[in-house]
Amino acid sequence: MTRARKWLPGAGIFAGVLALLALVAVRLIPPDEELARRAADELETALGVPVTIGALHWRLLPSPSVVIEDAATGQPQPIEIKRLTAWLDTSALWQRRLKVERAQLAGAVLPQLSLRGLGRQPANSGPEEAKTFTLDGEPLARIEFRDVTWVSRRGIRLVYDGEADFDAGWRPRTAALRRPGTNPPAELALARQGQDDRWEVRSTVGGGTAHGEVQLHTGADGGLRLAGKLQPRDIDIASALQAFNRRSMVEGKISGDTTLSASGARLGQIAQSLHTATKFTVGPATLLRFDVDKAIRSLGREHEGSTPLDAISGQIDTQNTPKGMVVTYTGLKTRSGALSATGQARVANRQIDAELAVDLVDGIVGVPLTLSGPVDKVRVSVPPSALAGAAVGTAVLPGIGTAIGARIGSAIGRLLGPEPEGKRRLAPVEK
Repeated sequence: MTRARKWLPGAGIFAGVLALLALVAVRLIPPDEELARRAADELETALGVPVTIGALHWRLLPSPSVVIEDAATGQPQPIEIKRLTAWLDTSALWQRRLKVERAQLAGAVLPQLSLRGLGRQPANSGPEEAKTFTLDGEPLARIEFRDVTWVSRRGIRLVYDGEADFDAGWRPRTAALRRPGTNPPAELALARQGQDDRWEVRSTVGGGTAHGEVQLHTGADGGLRLAGKLQPRDIDIASALQAFNRRSMVEGKISGDTTLSASGARLGQIAQSLHTATKFTVGPATLLRFDVDKAIRSLGREHEGSTPLDAISGQIDTQNTPKGMVVTYTGLKTRSGALSATGQARVANRQIDAELAVDLVDGIVGVPLTLSGPVDKVRVSVPPSALAGAAVGTAVLPGIGTAIGARIGSAIGRLLGPEPEGKRRLAPVEK
């Protein structure tokens, strides 16, 4: 079961179901109430948290199957399963092996914070009857799911549909994940390449694509390491984020190249450590809900509006952590008829920490802006002396504005992404 825990966050649930199926075969049609109680005990042992099951039904014809309804964990944010149906492999049962040919999950709620609390208590041995059966090398052949709600650590709810076919060791042979009701579609598909731990990735979102490949390496100690490359092409940023119930700060289409990496003993640890790095270009683009010119001229008192940009380029890094995702923008360069800029930025826990140096075409050069606070209520400040100093600088060194102004990108980067503690400084001015 060690490999099972690595490959499927809900593998403990299926382990409990499979142990239950052994009881079914040995007890020969025990009452549903007794099966429900035993199933709850098995799941509690596998998951390390209290479990309740509203109802459990099973039948032998036309093929052996078990239906679990209204199961829930005893957590502050409970994991809920509305209905799970599992069809058993009859030939495997006759050979005292446990294998689910197909499982259907119809309705579930999976809070991210609650999933992290599973499996932390040592599992006890199962009932003696269960030990008379062994787990098949491919315990689950196929799962289909719909109306599964993922709840992020900040309470954002996202509904998914999909399916997956598995090879031995919980390796997905094919898998698909969809956000129903999104337009344009938001979909992800995986296809295993032969028997290697290598998968082709085909994804569509925001009217564009992000195709590529991922590989999983298993170390001598059993640890897992994920690596991959994707190629985002013509993805509408605002539409893509809206598909996941998020609001964009930039409008435009993004293209680039992405590398991803992660490591851990289990799949959950891999997800928590996932790092992506994307070199990108966007153009034309619009900085939404922030008028750079107005912010400078009002010394930060006003910034409502938008800022049109001819293009933006740079690198975006995302880093999953136990406390959420951190995003950093570095090497940013942007230009328009009104300004030129470069820079970096950070957003973590929905808090902005940014410094900008803006160069406007009408003679205001290198004006610093400081942005801080919650993303939905940004505080902007511009030192009054900056405008006077910028005006003098323009008169004395009229060509320096472009170089200094380039640093705004770094500030915008900080506005949109994370950076390790102790390194929140603007990038060096390009010359």
